[in-house]
Amino acid sequence: MKFKGLNLKERLRTSQLNSSFQLQKNQWEAMIGSSLTFADDSLDHRLSHQQAVDNAFDFDQLETERIFHLTAIKEVATTYRLRFLPLKYFKPQLPSEAKERILSLEKQHGIELNGMHIMAPSKLFKLEDKDDPMLFAPMGNGYYYLIHQWGSDLNLLRKWLVWPFRGPAHLLAVLAALSFVLTLMIPEGMFSKANSSAEFWILFFFFFKGVVGLAIFYGFAMGKNFNPFIWNSKYFNA
Repeated sequence: MKFKGLNLKERLRTSQLNSSFQLQKNQWEAMIGSSLTFADDSLDHRLSHQQAVDNAFDFDQLETERIFHLTAIKEVATTYRLRFLPLKYFKPQLPSEAKERILSLEKQHGIELNGMHIMAPSKLFKLEDKDDPMLFAPMGNGYYYLIHQWGSDLNLLRKWLVWPFRGPAHLLAVLAALSFVLTLMIPEGMFSKANSSAEFWILFFFFFKGVVGLAIFYGFAMGKNFNPFIWNSKYFNA
């Protein structure tokens, strides 16, 4: 039996609906400026020379379920340990479907898209892979328009596999649970003939100090950090 994976677009929609950032047409009309024009050039060249500007979409032609505020994007990125970075940091080539979607949107709205961002696992900003990237274009005031999503869905277990990296409290809770399990695995009477709760907790704190020390060493050695600090960081060792 094959289980269905996690679709980030659906998770984003849930996060957006639960937030107070629902963009209305009157807000959009008050927010946008005039369309910017750029030199006519090939799409691949423009993708590699993106400018950090907002895009003046025609609101009436937008699919509103594709509009997401940065708060919703950040929530999903930190929950699933993803990065949200400018397109220039994304190493794999965009698939043909994404490029076709870009050209279609540009023709439909009479603009050239700029400032595009990608949300994907960290490894996709270094190595080619197939895990569920999402391409966004900025709209201004913290809003982004989802252009295209491709690849396979994320593993449903990813949320729990990266849960310890959501913050120091989460990591300590996991390390304490691991220490408790390791303590339970010690055979009775291994260190003394009379079992006592004091002996159990001494062993527990011994294991806890050990696993915390290993976690700190691993974190410093590998340059790891917690999800809220890396979701929009361009640095490898963030």
